[in-house]
Amino acid sequence: MSQFDVHRNTGKHRDSIPYVVVVQSGLFDDYKRRVVVPLVRASVVGKIADPRFNPTFKIGNTAVVLHPLETVSVAIENLGKSAGSLAGEADRIIGAMDQLLTRV
Repeated sequence: MSQFDVHRNTGKHRDSIPYVVVVQSGLFDDYKRRVVVPLVRASVVGKIADPRFNPTFKIGNTAVVLHPLETVSVAIENLGKSAGSLAGEADRIIGAMDQLLTRV
């Protein structure tokens, strides 16, 4: 699994958060966990105040919103099946994560 790979969410909130995206750098591939950001159904999120912080993507036929404030570390064996990649959207994802970590 690579940075920006999308996986199905196998957790209890999978109805509202059908996917997660791996944001962890490949430098840490030897670890048995991955840092992921939830991709929440756009229909659940409603109005987005800052689309740079919460960019919207389409996974299959599902519109999802990146939710950096819900970033978590997940054991590899708890990640669901691969559902594609958002590598082509890397700049938008990194921009959102940068915004989360930027000093004000």
